[in-house]
Amino acid sequence: MRWTCLPFSELSAQQLYDLLALRSEVFVVEQQCVFLDIDGLDPKTLHLQGHGEDDGALKAYARLLPPGLKAPDALIGRVVAAPTARSGGVGRALMTEAVAQCARLWPGVAVTLHAQAHLERFYAGFGFRPVGAPYMEDGIPHIEMRKEET
Repeated sequence: MRWTCLPFSELSAQQLYDLLALRSEVFVVEQQCVFLDIDGLDPKTLHLQGHGEDDGALKAYARLLPPGLKAPDALIGRVVAAPTARSGGVGRALMTEAVAQCARLWPGVAVTLHAQAHLERFYAGFGFRPVGAPYMEDGIPHIEMRKEET
């Protein structure tokens, strides 16, 4: 996997198209969740992209929000692996890279994510712990999770 982490202003038109297409394919179509994915935050965030070594296709993506943008902590959001790339540890590689990028970008800052509840154990493996009770968002059970300072 080849990783890039770019601010919005440095994304090419093709990179932006690919990441929005992947987010739509998974969050809107596959999960049958009608919501406004383009929420105004993309221009203020960093975009972590994992491309396949073999074909260069976008295999994994996460949006990294700086501290103070939406919460006091840094925030990892829009975590997604392409359906064709879900075996072989792509999700784990994505989260490992996302946590490492947050530590590099914002050292000493805690990181929060809003996980789909069925993935709580997955994120716990990266040091995230539940904060509060599960809640519904866009018809899917979620739980806020936090990793202390990276």
